[in-house]
Amino acid sequence: MTPRAESEAGREATKPTFRSLTRDEIDAVLRRNRVGRIAYSLHDRVDVEPIHYVYESDWVYGRTSAGEKLSTLAHNHWVAFEVDEVAGTFDWRSVVAHGSFHVLDRDGSTRDREAWEHALALLRTLVPETLTDADPAQFRTALFRIHVDEATGRTAIPPRT
Repeated sequence: MTPRAESEAGREATKPTFRSLTRDEIDAVLRRNRVGRIAYSLHDRVDVEPIHYVYESDWVYGRTSAGEKLSTLAHNHWVAFEVDEVAGTFDWRSVVAHGSFHVLDRDGSTRDREAWEHALALLRTLVPETLTDADPAQFRTALFRIHVDEATGRTAIPPRT
């Protein structure tokens, strides 16, 4: 290696590396985390809210309380869902998923009830008291899921030392 090439290689080693995540890496980030942010919009207003969630087979399952968010999502069910893992300024992973938001109906068709029961079982892996008298967030009574239609991810890898 020439002195110039060695110098350039040395400079590159002191810079972080950025790259896209593979779909397997995206799914791994979604599976191992429990708090993400849902972004939704109506007309010219965009809102972002943190939610607890469980990820399984291209679906994000969560729960929320009745109110403005559900009213807005009844008019426009397209959302973005974002999760970050941050260890440092240049040591992070970020995933953004886009898809459709679906409120689950406990009293709907057989299929609706099965989806609601499945969501409840998944959410109880996160908070076992979900929708019981001991529930720490009793006001969050609406179960939902988001189908991940597309997802992208990026990572920053710190420079070698």
